Amino acid sequence: MKKQFITALLLLVCSVKSFADEGMWLPQLLQTLNEKEMKKMGMKIKASDIYNINKSSLKDAIVSLGGFCTAEVISNEGLILTNHHCGFDAIQNHSSIEHNYIQNGFWAYNKNEELQNPGLFVSFIVSIEDVSSSILKNINSKLSEKERQTTIDQNIATLKSSYKKNSYQDVIIRPFFDGNAYYLFVTETYKDVRLVGAPPASIGNFGKDTDNWMWPRHTGDFSMFRIYADKDNHPAAYSPNNIPYTPKRALNISLKGMKAGDFTMVFGFPGKTNEYLSAYAIQQIKDIYDPAKINIRHDILELMKRFMVKDEAIKIKYAAKYASIENAYKKWQGEVLGLQKSNAIQKKKDRETIFLQRVNANPAWKESYGQLLPQLEAAYELNKAYALQRDYYNEIIPRIELFNIAATTANIIAENEKKDAAANIDRNKKNLDRLEDIFKEYDPELDRQLFIKLMSRYVNDQNAAAVSPMLSNALINHSIEDLANEMYTASVLTVYDNIKNMMTMSANEFKTRITSDTLFQLYVDISKTYSQQVAPFYNKNQNEINQLQRSYVKAQMEVFKEQKFYPDANSTLRLTYGNVMGYQPRDGMKYDYYTYMDGIMEKYKPGDYEFDVPQKLIDLYQAKDFGPYGVNGKQPVCFIAANHTTGGNSGSPALDAYGNLVGLNFDRVWEGTMSDINYDATICRNIMVDIRYVLFIIDKFAGAKNLIAEMKIIK
Repeated sequence: MKKQFITALLLLVCSVKSFADEGMWLPQLLQTLNEKEMKKMGMKIKASDIYNINKSSLKDAIVSLGGFCTAEVISNEGLILTNHHCGFDAIQNHSSIEHNYIQNGFWAYNKNEELQNPGLFVSFIVSIEDVSSSILKNINSKLSEKERQTTIDQNIATLKSSYKKNSYQDVIIRPFFDGNAYYLFVTETYKDVRLVGAPPASIGNFGKDTDNWMWPRHTGDFSMFRIYADKDNHPAAYSPNNIPYTPKRALNISLKGMKAGDFTMVFGFPGKTNEYLSAYAIQQIKDIYDPAKINIRHDILELMKRFMVKDEAIKIKYAAKYASIENAYKKWQGEVLGLQKSNAIQKKKDRETIFLQRVNANPAWKESYGQLLPQLEAAYELNKAYALQRDYYNEIIPRIELFNIAATTANIIAENEKKDAAANIDRNKKNLDRLEDIFKEYDPELDRQLFIKLMSRYVNDQNAAAVSPMLSNALINHSIEDLANEMYTASVLTVYDNIKNMMTMSANEFKTRITSDTLFQLYVDISKTYSQQVAPFYNKNQNEINQLQRSYVKAQMEVFKEQKFYPDANSTLRLTYGNVMGYQPRDGMKYDYYTYMDGIMEKYKPGDYEFDVPQKLIDLYQAKDFGPYGVNGKQPVCFIAANHTTGGNSGSPALDAYGNLVGLNFDRVWEGTMSDINYDATICRNIMVDIRYVLFIIDKFAGAKNLIAEMKIIK
């Protein structure tokens, strides 16, 4: 018994110690939970300098970009900095064969040259408030999951309607700790955001697929935009009369650089993590869901790449899609590797052993939480087949552009059946705009080949019940190839002008023409099959899992009182902190924490789509013309640190101990991509481009001294 107790105690010490090195912390709670530890690790400012609602603080310089990335204000004229891959869609939308900004880069040497981006926005956080007591009012264990959510939705609506704010502000209320807490965010969203600068992809995406998620890295992953406001500095739709936004705070930029052990922070909007899952849930991710999605995306990327390397126009059309698909593909591969290497599942099981020992020793806990883990395992097992079918549907159907076109025409039919004619005109204009956007990035032959490859997986890799009956019947006398040839030849959906011209017909005529199209009918049958044979069962089981997981998170917070808990990422403002350091991914391999331009030249391959670089960059390197941004005859490029980041942190500022901007977060090391579900401080590292390389490219490579002049640079 004594030996078992000592073993359990050692396991607990190890478990709690690992949590001390991680965290995505709510900034308004730093003073209570983290300030003391942060100062021990090297921070020189106060928590109130990071988050403050009564005076300017660092949080006033951080924005959510488009809801998918982070950016930061770096001048008093609304200039913002983010990643190249975050701005890539905007760069691509402005690109053509004649003006290929992807290949050549783009720089505005005065504000009149800046390019508007419809649909792109930035959101500032004004304040954050704990509203758990209001939102969880009248919530009890007797409510079903649906009743619980209905009550919460009503409480949210009541609070939002009565909450005092300015007319140009919004209120967002989000759940935390799997619905055990709720926080309210007052935001200000600016919708006039213009492209200012971006290096060529050979700099901004140097290394492309090979280097993605890898270290050492040599990528200048940045782009620049500017926020515009009305004459009162308030949010406004695009207008040529808008003026550059005057921020409450712009980040100072330090040229000092970082050394091993230096304290660093990353401030931004991480997207989604699941750090408190059970061992069984992680086992399913590692062994079932990640491998299935990896295999599907491998097929997609292999086919796209074959077309893109042969045709520059297709390369431009599919560049953003390819990058997005490849990003998750490689991430999941690293996640599986990291989970295996870190022995993540066994560590979770060890923690669960301690959890059960404590629960069983406490009568109240035993009654409430004694069966949680076996119940979770049973619920995950019951949902396994449906979760896999859901992944197949979500990974395959949206990748075939003709299905996306069919979905949009289905929306048009639905809109036409509504009685509000004036609103229909506006909504259908938006549908036509969406169709135009799809066709701009569409190649019919590539899409036909994707149909053949992906629908083969859809049919052969799933339970028969999850497969469209129309497709199954068609394949009795046809091959997938023959079916694709017939559909892509005969369908009216393959040409934008066909659909646009049909929009002049009456609603009934339009519906008749579209619904008689065989490809449209197949899309409808696939969607119907999923909505009837998969979605209801998945959703029912997932609701049970969500309820159990919420209880499990609550239980962990009660049982492990000695641990500081942070909420999973949910695209709200968070701060993570750590120290600059290298790592050892495997035996006999040790990585340093910095890279330099020397590494770019070592990787340089003339004419290679991943590792070619512009001649001007080579000339600057050979002349050692680094300006004030080099150090000891070398130009720093990237560095790594033990900051806990995820998707959505792309573009986040890397800050030093004084809150100065020293880099730009853009990636994680491959072995550490499993940090979304299992953070391990020994191998989890975030990758940042050094701000000195960013400034070197802006100044020496692009000659955009107008932009340098705006910034406050501490030399």
